[in-house]
Amino acid sequence: MTTTAGERREREKARYSIYLAGCPARQVLETLSNKWATLILSALTDGPRRHSELRRTIAGVSQKMLTTTLRTLERDGVVERTVTPSVPPRVDYRLTPLGESLVPIVAALKDWAESNIADILVHREEYDRATRSTG
Repeated sequence: MTTTAGERREREKARYSIYLAGCPARQVLETLSNKWATLILSALTDGPRRHSELRRTIAGVSQKMLTTTLRTLERDGVVERTVTPSVPPRVDYRLTPLGESLVPIVAALKDWAESNIADILVHREEYDRATRSTG
């Protein structure tokens, strides 16, 4: 039986289910759910930035973690690294079109976290108080 290219693509898509242990989409989910990746993507929404600018913008990120996360995002095709020959060389990072497609998702997550943190902190306090009294 012969299959069309469209049928093959649909069959291939069906194999990718985040709930399956071997699904490579789980790796992508793991990368994107990393706080450093989310903060980097958010910082790059306003345009290209140098490594040092990202480090100043994202409080608490180490140089090693920033570099590692940028490389992972670059490998996934979400971030592009551009080296401009100069002394010292200038390195800029920007979102690719694939990375741009994440902007609304990252912005919504950031906005939700900032809008709901007061309620979350109250719930955490209540939970911690309740578990201390029972444990």
